[in-house]
Amino acid sequence: MISSQSSDDELVSWLQKGHARAFEEIYRRYWYKLYNVAFQQTGTREEAEELVQNLFENLWHRRDQLTIRHLSSYLIVAIRYASTNYLKDQITHRKFQEYLILHEIRQSFGTDDQVQFTDLARAVDDAMKKLPEKSGEIFRMSRFDGQSVKAIADRLNLSEKAVEYHITKSLKVLKEQLKAYHTNN
Repeated sequence: MISSQSSDDELVSWLQKGHARAFEEIYRRYWYKLYNVAFQQTGTREEAEELVQNLFENLWHRRDQLTIRHLSSYLIVAIRYASTNYLKDQITHRKFQEYLILHEIRQSFGTDDQVQFTDLARAVDDAMKKLPEKSGEIFRMSRFDGQSVKAIADRLNLSEKAVEYHITKSLKVLKEQLKAYHTNN
């Protein structure tokens, strides 16, 4: 009889014979543990849930082909492997997307545009050097690193108002320094 008192070896034996109750007990016993492992690796709830679901689907569909000596170890290794493969796929996908974006940018900008962009980038660098050190640092964190005012304030032990002041001050200086690049289209 399959119960919550059944050993892992008994559950595997019943699972391989196609008993759904054994599968349900394995699912109940290990779902949360596997979810935690997947979540630690992926960092997202949805992806962790999907990886665990796929693992259990695979376990059920391949139950008569699998050789499982230690159920807990088998499941942990399987979810780690699945999580690692997921992360590798995501990295590859992002790199490909970045390549496509850069390729599109290169295709859409002519030589004149690239020269103007390079000149503008140099002018922005020069203007940034004219900012006070703290203002420049805060502006970079805000505009180039995409950090929120609150995150910057917490990181630098400043008030949010002080961070906003530095950003506003930086924008005024940059606007003045980059007047020549402003077009009235």
